[in-house]
Amino acid sequence: MFMAGGVAGVSVDLILFPLDTIKTRLQSPQGFNKAGGFRGIYAGVPSTAIGSFPNAAAFFITYEYVKWFLHSDSSSYLMPVKHMLAASAGEVVACLIRVPSEVVKQRAQVSASSGTFRIFSTILYQEGIQGLYRGYKSTVLREIPFSLVQFPLWESLKALWSWRQDHVVDSWQSAVCGAFAGGFAAAVTTPLDVAKTRIMLAKAGSSTATGNVLSALHGVWRMQGLSGLFAGVLPRMAAISLGGFIFLGAYDRTRSFVLELGRERP
Repeated sequence: MFMAGGVAGVSVDLILFPLDTIKTRLQSPQGFNKAGGFRGIYAGVPSTAIGSFPNAAAFFITYEYVKWFLHSDSSSYLMPVKHMLAASAGEVVACLIRVPSEVVKQRAQVSASSGTFRIFSTILYQEGIQGLYRGYKSTVLREIPFSLVQFPLWESLKALWSWRQDHVVDSWQSAVCGAFAGGFAAAVTTPLDVAKTRIMLAKAGSSTATGNVLSALHGVWRMQGLSGLFAGVLPRMAAISLGGFIFLGAYDRTRSFVLELGRERP
């Protein structure tokens, strides 16, 4: 599961990085053009490259373990609840790795002239370790609702498709289900993503930097209204739909391959 989740995560994060940069700049307080526009859209990619594999692997190890721990009959009406709990636990653990990587990445995305290592050093010098974990609560509060929508929907769509064709879905079918589930979950959780971005990019010592999600959402609503709360929704949906296609398809394919290897061993 470690390899399956890690390979899938790295594939997605690096392929779709430009869309993520555009989304971050659309959500930034200084606005898209001042944050860099379409220039330097790979700014911050080293942070993602380092954090992506362990982050994705941590999520899926936890996700699969909790599913196993809460084992129930596959036809049980509690199955969606099991998937929700497993996905939520996975996000809480994965965010321990994801948040420092995300803080450095987002600051690099809106100040492309500064290198990733320089930004990392500045955060440590000015704010200490807690600076790298600024936005942990807001990231968890974004990821859990996202997972509560995405993973049960993905599993339900796969189960429905399997039932309709009378055999288990292929990897590409799993990927299609993942794209739909991811895009839908991305759209409905965009305001939480905007709040998380504002908290991570806020100046140290400011009220937004304290990490209060409701306060961040209220500030965006007051200044920009509904359009501000849904800033970057299209690149976010596009990235996560494509990401769901690659990530969940690659994960299912790698997982099947690993299990097949295990069965072939004497």
